[in-house]
Amino acid sequence: MLHVVIDLIPGGFEPLRRRIASMTIANVSNLAERSNYTVEAMEGANPLTGLPPTNISTAVHNHDRRQSVWVLIAEAAAAAAQAESDPM
Repeated sequence: MLHVVIDLIPGGFEPLRRRIASMTIANVSNLAERSNYTVEAMEGANPLTGLPPTNISTAVHNHDRRQSVWVLIAEAAAAAAQAESDPM
């Protein structure tokens, strides 16, 4: 399982760090060469856009595990961005 955390650090000033999103990516195909993953993501409220906090459940299918982990994260992020979200 991968756990991706997105923290905002305004101006690089650590005391103002806050979590704005997170994502869990879990392999559901026994680590097959081409694998399927569940993706659970959370995004906090965005005061700039007025969007409420949301939970997202989606999936990545047929991912080639011989690629960089960044490819999987990019696929999971793209799937989350396109998925229907549930307000928290």
